[in-house]
Amino acid sequence: MKSKVMLLCLILGLMMPITAKAEGLNLNEGPLLKMPETIPDKFSYDSGVDIPYPEDGVKGIFVTGYSAGGERMSNLVSLLNDTDLNAMVVDVKEDAGNIMMPLEGASEMAQENMQNYVDPDQLMETMDSESIYPIARIVAFKDSNLAKARPDLSFTHDDGTVWKNGRGESFVNPFLKEVWDYNVDIAIQAAKLGFKDIQFDYVRFPEGFEHRADSLNYDAAEYDDGNDDDVQQRVNAVTDFVEYAREKLKPYNVDVSVDIFGYAATVPEAPGIGQNFSKISNNVDVISSMIYPSHWGPGDFGFQTPDLEPYGVIDSYMEVENEVLDSLDSPPLSRPWIQDFTASYLGAGNYLNYGVDELEAQIQALHDNGVDEFLLWDATNNYTRGVDYTPE
Repeated sequence: MKSKVMLLCLILGLMMPITAKAEGLNLNEGPLLKMPETIPDKFSYDSGVDIPYPEDGVKGIFVTGYSAGGERMSNLVSLLNDTDLNAMVVDVKEDAGNIMMPLEGASEMAQENMQNYVDPDQLMETMDSESIYPIARIVAFKDSNLAKARPDLSFTHDDGTVWKNGRGESFVNPFLKEVWDYNVDIAIQAAKLGFKDIQFDYVRFPEGFEHRADSLNYDAAEYDDGNDDDVQQRVNAVTDFVEYAREKLKPYNVDVSVDIFGYAATVPEAPGIGQNFSKISNNVDVISSMIYPSHWGPGDFGFQTPDLEPYGVIDSYMEVENEVLDSLDSPPLSRPWIQDFTASYLGAGNYLNYGVDELEAQIQALHDNGVDEFLLWDATNNYTRGVDYTPE
C-alpha cells in the first residue's frame, strides 16, 4: 500500500510525507485534491516595482527615450524633486515605431525595432528611489517602421508603395488585429518592467483619412461587413482596440490611458480619424486630452487667437469635457496635456512666449474646473522653471 500511495502522490504532484499514518489512508474517504470554490480567470503579475500613486494626483512631464537614457535625465529628476511634479511619461515606443529600450519577451517583430537608448532596470531604480510615478507612452498606429517592413499592415498606393503624410510619416492599419496585438504585446512588456500606467498615443487613423480612404488599398477585415458606413467602421475599430488593450492588460495591475485630440470632445465624433471621445472614455482608466492653446483654430471657443488665451481656452474646453464625461456611467479620470512650449510657427501676433504665467494660467483653469492632474508637453523636454504647480 505504501508504494501505491507514493506513486499516487507523485502523479498528482502532492507533497505529502509518506508516514505510518499515510499507510492507513482510505482512498474511499474523499478526493485527495479539492478544487477551490472560485478560480480566478486572470492571473495577477507582480513586476516587483512598488511605486504608489501620488497622493495629490499625477502631475507629470513627457520624457523622450533619449532624455531618459541620457545626461538630461538627472536634470529632469531634479526638476521633479524641486517642485510638485511627480510623474514621467517615458517614450517606450516612439513616433517612428522605435522601441527605446530592451523588452524581454517581446515579439520577434518588436525585436527588429528595439533600441538600447534606455536601461530599463536603471530607469525603474531611479523612478523607485525618487518616488516618480512611471507612465509608459506607446505610440500605436503611427508607425513608419512597421509600415515599411509590413506594407500589408499599412495603407498602400496602387503601385504597392506605402502611403506617407506630408511629413513623410506612415501609419499602420487600426482595422487589423495583428497590429493591435503588436502594440499590446509591447504594452505588456512595459507593464512587466514596472510601469504603472500604459498610455497609448496616436490611437487613430491618419488625419484627413476620410479624403483619401477611397484611393488607398487596405484591409478593413471584419469591419467591412456592410452594416456600418466608413465613419462608423473607423470609430468601431479604434474603440474596439482600446477595449481589447485594456482587457489584455488587466492582469498586470496597470491603468490604461489614451491621448486624444481635444476637439474630439467638442464633436459627436471625429469622422476621419475614428475617435469618438465618449466611446474611448468608456474603455479607459484615464483620458488625456491634448488641449494646447496653440492647437486650436481662429474662432474656437470665441477666441480669434487662442494661443494668446491660455486660461480662457483651457477653461472653455474643460466646461465641454466635463459635460461629456458627466454623461457617462463610469467616466475615466481626466488628466489633460497642457502646453509648455512656444508655438512660434503660428507667426507674429498669433503666439505667446510660454513661461511661468502661461503655465500657471492653464493649471489654474484646470483647477477651477475640478481637474488637478495634468501632463506637460515639450518635445525637447526643456521645461519652464519656477512654476507653481499647485494652485490655491
